[in-house]
Amino acid sequence: MTSPIAIFIYRRPDHLRRMLETLIACEGFEQSPIFVFGDGPKTPEQAAAVDETRAVARAMLGERAEYRFQDSNRGLANSVIAGVSELTERFGRVIVIEDDLLLAPQFLSFINGALDHYQDDEQVMQVSGFMFDVPELRERSEAVVLPVSTSWGWGTWHRAWAKFDPAASAWPAIRANAAERRRFDLDGCYDYSEMMERQIIGRSDSWAIRWYLSVFSHNGLVIYPPTSLVANTGMDGSGSHGRGVLRSGIPVPASGGQRSLTLPVANLDTAALGMTRQYLWRQSGGLAGKLGGMIKNRLKRMSLINRRAFGVQP
Repeated sequence: MTSPIAIFIYRRPDHLRRMLETLIACEGFEQSPIFVFGDGPKTPEQAAAVDETRAVARAMLGERAEYRFQDSNRGLANSVIAGVSELTERFGRVIVIEDDLLLAPQFLSFINGALDHYQDDEQVMQVSGFMFDVPELRERSEAVVLPVSTSWGWGTWHRAWAKFDPAASAWPAIRANAAERRRFDLDGCYDYSEMMERQIIGRSDSWAIRWYLSVFSHNGLVIYPPTSLVANTGMDGSGSHGRGVLRSGIPVPASGGQRSLTLPVANLDTAALGMTRQYLWRQSGGLAGKLGGMIKNRLKRMSLINRRAFGVQP
């Protein structure tokens, strides 16, 4: 079964053009229903870029796609949540792509194959096309099973997305439990807790951290290729989101032979998880990065408290 593809675009026509070139080259593209979601401009000055981006989508996809273009700006998080909800309810599954990605030719084959294979496995909540660049896994011929989600080229099912909790109601209990909070942060190797805190206090608007919280709170699993089939080109300052420590560790997606991957029984791969933790720890700057981040976050929180004390909006 070929899954519907949800493409989320905004105001970066060149990024979208490059992404669509790689998507169109993927095996299975011709059989895939395509839906393009375009958010409205935040300011009048952005209108021209928004229109140009939509024109690229229409020129390259034509009548192959259905278009959902908004007049007002809903924000990426609301757009993704609405689009994924619509398509999972309609088709039972979806593949999600944003406009700043580059895709390997086998991206759709891997995602569709895994969506078929794990369709009835309640513990598997996502299939990811992106994979952290863990050197020890590069030559592996079997997919990897991890407990953490990603947002760069992925797929899910209606049964899993129905567990998505946009209100993040599970967070207070996790925050209050030191062991659970550490597990949420992959044993302290990546500060997902800080991302969640920023979401709670309104300093960010991320569907992805709330989706990870939903996966985590249901002890969900995610299927990954051993080497990434997705690269992100949006770390160039052109977008509204996506800046983070992973920017220096993004591999170029594989474009060689169509290496077939074995899809294992969905049990947590503890060895691969340990390697991934170490990768994320290095990407975060190790101990120095951890300490620096703690100091920076504390200063930000103190500043926010002071602003609120004096009636200043954050």
